[in-house]
Amino acid sequence: MTRATRSPHPPAHLPPRLTLSLWDFSWYTRTMPGEPFHDLGRAFDEAVERGCNTVRICAAPLLLFGDHSIDTSQLRFSNMGGDVGRGTRWYDAVGGAVLDLRARLVELFRQAAAHDVVVIVSSWEYQQSPAFLSDSSWHDMLTAIPPTERHEALARAESRLIAFLEAEGLADRIAYVEVHNEVDLSRLDEVPAEGLDTFWAQKPYLTAALEILQAEHPDVLSTVCYGIPPYLDLDSVPENAQVAHVHFYVYGVLAALEEWAGVRAEPPVFPSAELKSLLREGAPEFDAVAHAVEPWRLAATGISPSMFYAYDRVDPVAWDAWLYSHYGRYEVAMREAIDVRLRAVATWARRRGVPAVVGEGWIGYTPLEAEFEDGPAGQVLAGYAVQRCIDLGYWGTLVGSNSAPQHPGWSNVELQRRLNGLVLASGETGETGETGPATLSSAPLGSAPLGSAPLGSAPLSSASGTRAESGRGSA
Repeated sequence: MTRATRSPHPPAHLPPRLTLSLWDFSWYTRTMPGEPFHDLGRAFDEAVERGCNTVRICAAPLLLFGDHSIDTSQLRFSNMGGDVGRGTRWYDAVGGAVLDLRARLVELFRQAAAHDVVVIVSSWEYQQSPAFLSDSSWHDMLTAIPPTERHEALARAESRLIAFLEAEGLADRIAYVEVHNEVDLSRLDEVPAEGLDTFWAQKPYLTAALEILQAEHPDVLSTVCYGIPPYLDLDSVPENAQVAHVHFYVYGVLAALEEWAGVRAEPPVFPSAELKSLLREGAPEFDAVAHAVEPWRLAATGISPSMFYAYDRVDPVAWDAWLYSHYGRYEVAMREAIDVRLRAVATWARRRGVPAVVGEGWIGYTPLEAEFEDGPAGQVLAGYAVQRCIDLGYWGTLVGSNSAPQHPGWSNVELQRRLNGLVLASGETGETGETGPATLSSAPLGSAPLGSAPLGSAPLSSASGTRAESGRGSA
């Protein structure tokens, strides 16, 4: 069966609405006893219990299906070393597992089939994934590929991955394939720029990668993924992207905290007195832990020693208290930032004739034990964002990036059931029993009411903090 290059409707075998949970690389880096992905069946049970019908993963395509001599049947995984990462989201891995990663990929897809869940296939390989291997072989293999050949190498590997799953009878579990997670915040941005921004510089390489995937697997949707979507210049997105997949982190008050405390600063100005005022009692001096992570591992993840120190050593109560005490100045602007971006992408997707999906959101990157985004303020903002996705006819969205097994927010089952239930209900049929299309609705694109707080106290730019200086991407 073949399908059109672009369509506002998903293929008939896929759900009319996608409710995502972000499993990223954690499904193979957090597999020791007691860790959230030790038992994949249980992880899927919990996802379904929360109303999720889609998981989004790093499928490690270049490691599993690239051109190299690495033995992937006995991969030993690690952590960052010592206690580095224990308070940093995505990095609190125990380490020590030895995996046949191809076999585990098959197991994940079989569990997805058994639970009637679909999988968004992506890669975090040029962002974080190789940092969790016990040696640098994966990282070395990736960096040895010239920047101008990386997009094609990913597409070729992903094509082999799809063929592998077809042979296993599991390819129907693929919702769609991304060339790579957050290409603008990855080492895919090392292509020659020649005065262009990263979106335009990468466009021809991404276009060619999608051409490979669509020629070899016309039945599988494929697309690109941006960490900071170019919503003011969407012509820079390849015309052959078949899903408008975007990430929206508005930061707002979180950006204000990061600037005030210098969370992402480097020595000698790091750590600032303001950051020190947020640290746990008895936190070690920065110089005592600054060199705890091997240099190649730091290069593989892009997270700096400063950031690890800040997230690992901060007192989450003090962190959250600062955010709550300043949130009033930013709340309206943060909602407006979400609304403006969602509407811009909705309009663009409608004109392109493709379905739209939010793959990550909504506030930003916080310490592991910080609860602001998972607490009352974050829950209300997430509810607003999810409802706007429903209003605008997005094919898929998520409660939030923290609504996944590797985060404390996974424990809030009721919130996830409720918001995911709203999304799923929006795709249900009428009395005729026909599935509602996942095309973008024709509802007015005007902003939803935002409340009475003055925008002047929190200009829109203040809600637009990005992760451009955060290393590489969402983790």
